[in-house]
Amino acid sequence: RHGAGKAEDTSKMSPFHLDLWFYFTLQNWVLDFGRPIAMIILPLEWFPLNKPSAGDYFHMAYNVITPFLLLKLIERSPKTLPRSMVYVSIITFVMGASIHLVGDSVNHRLIFSGYQHHLSVRENPIIRNLKPETLIDSFELLYYYDEYLGHSMWYIPFFLILFIYFTGCFTPVAEQSRMPVAALLLMGPSSLYYWYLVTEGQIFILYIFTFFAMMALVMHQKRKGLVLDSNGLFLFYSFIIALLLIAAWVAWLWNDKILRKKYPGVIYIPEPWAFYTLHLNNLHAAKESF
Repeated sequence: RHGAGKAEDTSKMSPFHLDLWFYFTLQNWVLDFGRPIAMIILPLEWFPLNKPSAGDYFHMAYNVITPFLLLKLIERSPKTLPRSMVYVSIITFVMGASIHLVGDSVNHRLIFSGYQHHLSVRENPIIRNLKPETLIDSFELLYYYDEYLGHSMWYIPFFLILFIYFTGCFTPVAEQSRMPVAALLLMGPSSLYYWYLVTEGQIFILYIFTFFAMMALVMHQKRKGLVLDSNGLFLFYSFIIALLLIAAWVAWLWNDKILRKKYPGVIYIPEPWAFYTLHLNNLHAAKESF
């Protein structure tokens, strides 16, 4: 469908892809957001610390299902899309998400040993007393693979594919520029997930540049008499609502001195799991004592 030989047809009907957007949002919530929660609430004896946790199996499923859904989404675009760029993006996405799987698995398992996500690697009590001290460098390398390299190779192609798809979501037919009720209901969970993705993944710069690119494209296409179809509106409005949620999250934690120390600089966006280990870890401790 997205081969180089396919003629572009901007007048082709593009109904709202309720099935794909529903599956996409559902698996994001269950397999991405739900994986650390499953790891914490399920009994530890089911998944020993030296074996993959329930969250790891969630992550494995995510690494297979998400690229498949992204490819199916691209296939439904009425516009000719660059095949090579899509393929390279998907391959990089899978590699980055797999790197993240290993690093994130170890980092989240460290919670059971007292690791505190609101502190840096070297400031954590269970890390700074390691001997020999070169072991600390190994944990910092693990953190780098998890939080930097893995996230970059995961999220850059992810948002690139969404933007590539977005470029095909324009139509000259004004009647197609409205969302069905199902899309409006799905927009809340979708926007909330993007909030989690940006804050936990620490990818605000990537997110805001993608959003600005979307805005620029919308204005450019408007001058050509084209408007967003229902799928484009769903994606665009989800990004806008997520941006408002991020702003509310930052405003709420603006005066948190401990989180400010971990996230210095101009862009201050705390991670939800850092907030958890700082302010809600007593709930986890109560569960362990029970």
